Amino acid sequence: MDYPKNEQNPPPYSPGYYPQNPAPPPGFHVGQGNIAVVSPAADYNSMGDPENGHSCAPPEYSQGFEDQETYLFSDAAIRRGFVRKVYLTLMVQLLITVGLICVFLFCYDLKEWVQHNSWFTFTMMGLVFGLIIVLACCDSVRRKVPLNFIFLGLFTIVEGFMLGSVTVFYEADAVLWAVGATALVSLAMSVFAMQTKWDFTAASGTMWAIGWTLISFGLLCAILRTQYLYIVYASLGTLVFSIYLVMDTQLMLGGKHKYSISPEEYIFAALNLYLDIVTLFLFLLQLIGLCR
Repeated sequence: MDYPKNEQNPPPYSPGYYPQNPAPPPGFHVGQGNIAVVSPAADYNSMGDPENGHSCAPPEYSQGFEDQETYLFSDAAIRRGFVRKVYLTLMVQLLITVGLICVFLFCYDLKEWVQHNSWFTFTMMGLVFGLIIVLACCDSVRRKVPLNFIFLGLFTIVEGFMLGSVTVFYEADAVLWAVGATALVSLAMSVFAMQTKWDFTAASGTMWAIGWTLISFGLLCAILRTQYLYIVYASLGTLVFSIYLVMDTQLMLGGKHKYSISPEEYIFAALNLYLDIVTLFLFLLQLIGLCR
C-alpha cells in the first residue's frame, strides 16, 4: 500500500545564517584544533561561595589525597612517640646499670666477696639468658602492661649485677674509660644511623651470620688463650656490635628502611639497643684491659 509523501524543498542557503567561525556559547572555550572544552560558567574564585550556588565541600577527587596526607602525618607522629618511649626506657636502663656497676666497683667488701665467689657471676649469666629468651619469644609478656615493664626492670637489675660482677676484676679507671668510650661510640653510631642513606636493615641476615662467626672465634680464643687473639677478638667485637647498634637504631626509626619494628614493640626495641650497648661496653672493657 502506498502512502502519500509530503515532500518539501529545503530553504535556500544564506551565509548570514551560518557564520564560518561562530563564537562559542557561555561556558565553552575553544582550544587548539577547534576542540571545545567545557569549563564552568562562574569564576573559580567563587567556587566556595554558597551565595553563588557552589558547595563548600572539596571536590571528590581530593578526598583520597587528604586521607593519605592524614595517614602519613599520623604514622610519623606515632613513630616519633615510639622513638621517644624507646629512648626514655633505654636511658632509665642505662642509669640503673651504671649505678649498680658503681656499687660493685667502689664497695670494697662486695668487690672482694664477688672475686672469691665466682658462682654469683655464672648465676647472673644464666638468669640474664633466661630473661632474654622470655622477653624475645613471649609476645604476651613483651606487650602487656605492666608485665613488660616488670620483666624489663628485672632483666636490667640482673644484667647490672652481672656487669658489676665482671667489672670487679678490672681497675676502676679502666672501667671508667670503657664507660666513656661506650658512650662516645654509641652516640656517634646513633647519629650516623639517623643521617646516613645506607640501609643497614637490609643486611640483617649477613650480620646474623657474622655474629655467629664472632661467637665461634671467641670459643677458639678461649681454647688457645693467646693475648693477641684476645685483642683481635675484642676489636672485631667492637666493630660488629657498633654495626649492630646502627642496624637496630634504623629498625627503630623505620621510615624508608627495608625493615622496621612495630610501634607496639617498644620494649623489644629498647632491649635490642640496650644489649648492643652493653655488649659494646664489655668488648671495649676487655680491649682496654688487654692493652694496659
